[in-house]
Amino acid sequence: MFARRCYCAGFFLFFPAETKASRLPLDFFVSTLSSSSVKTTSALTKVMIKRTSSHMLCFCSHYCCRVLLCVLALLPGFAFSQEPAPVRYTLKQLSALALEYNRGLLAATDQLTAARAGIDTARAFPNPELEIVRGSLKSRLPGVTEGDSRAVWISQRIDYPWVRNARISAADAGADAASAVQRMSRNELLARLRYRFYELLRQDAELKATRQDELLMQEIAYRIKVKVETGESPRFEAIKADTEALSAHKLVQTAELRIHQTRSNIQQLVGTILSPNFEVDGSLEDDSALLPLETLRADVLKRSPELAHSRAVTRQMESLRNYEHHLRWPALAVKGGYDQIPDSRDNRVGVMFTLPLWDRRSGPVAEAEARVSRARNEEAQNVFSLQQNLETAWQQWQIANSQVTALHSGIVKQAEEALRVAEAAYRYGERGILEYLDAQRVYRAARNELIAARFDRQVALIEIDRLRAAHDESSQASKEVLNEH
Repeated sequence: MFARRCYCAGFFLFFPAETKASRLPLDFFVSTLSSSSVKTTSALTKVMIKRTSSHMLCFCSHYCCRVLLCVLALLPGFAFSQEPAPVRYTLKQLSALALEYNRGLLAATDQLTAARAGIDTARAFPNPELEIVRGSLKSRLPGVTEGDSRAVWISQRIDYPWVRNARISAADAGADAASAVQRMSRNELLARLRYRFYELLRQDAELKATRQDELLMQEIAYRIKVKVETGESPRFEAIKADTEALSAHKLVQTAELRIHQTRSNIQQLVGTILSPNFEVDGSLEDDSALLPLETLRADVLKRSPELAHSRAVTRQMESLRNYEHHLRWPALAVKGGYDQIPDSRDNRVGVMFTLPLWDRRSGPVAEAEARVSRARNEEAQNVFSLQQNLETAWQQWQIANSQVTALHSGIVKQAEEALRVAEAAYRYGERGILEYLDAQRVYRAARNELIAARFDRQVALIEIDRLRAAHDESSQASKEVLNEH
């Protein structure tokens, strides 16, 4: 390649063009430098021999500028550097990147940090209150000593153990709820990313299939056009073939647009670290067996972050209800200090009670009871919804798996065989173009149904793993893969 560049650069340097009619196009020179074809170099040699006499006349006029251009042409990568190859990512690599750069997940982590700080707030004891008063004493009657006076008092509110324990218990439950929210965010993020990953794989398969259809229809249209020109086929067949070719080209454009949209969705989930032309490395063909429904139901009830969040919220509301009940106790504070005048000092110690005579906290207690009832009902509803969603996803996986087995083992192969027979019959003139196009359409529909069935099976499996928090367990393995990558 470098030798061919030197060859072309020498030609471009020593044989400059004199007139517009004899000038070599710049596109021809650039394509020759970047081409690896021997045929192109041979053509260039013929042009050199033919135009040697005319080009030598204006050698001096263009020599200086062409020396500079040829030097730049010999530099590696100048104007001929190819675009960098797209980076291919596996699902684990994309998951690790999403866990590190997704802003929504980082916000959930900050919420968990704040909830844990709330535990320290709940554990804190009330601060004492210090009161200092200074003044002056002046007498209005004889015999009273005048001078400065002051008073110092300190009070400490008593935090009942049962009140403090209820407050701490509510803060602990709030931290558990925040932790469950973080797990929910991580699980939802990985589930959406996995869905987009397999959606991109499906669209790549559809694009590959539609491009094959487009090339085939273009070839058929060309053959029919030749037959029409020679009078072997009617013009109607050419019109029909051109229409099918245009339809296949439209499907290719639609598939390319869908791939671009799905890549944008993956970039939104992962972050700006992904290049726009990235590719995914994976397959829709997953023949792994699914666990029994009873085992999956037990896993969902045990490991679901949604259910863990509901249970934590219920515990938090119960602790807050107990806290409101305990606040009915009279508030107690210990107070002590002294009053000092010029000729005496009075030391006193006492207690203060807040008597719940007018406000028995009936309103806050009733609100706390209602929140507890609401949390319990929502928890029961979540259990029922999770079980129903699991059964639905399990049935969808069974249906999709049956469709994949039927299409892959029978329908697609039969449609492909019928297409092969129809193509052979059309080539030998035994069948018309309409029969062949019908066979092509049947095969295309069966192939697209197989791709869609494999994708539906993956979608059902993604939903099952989301319900049982299987994505959350694979996050640590994804981080290890990122470090290795």
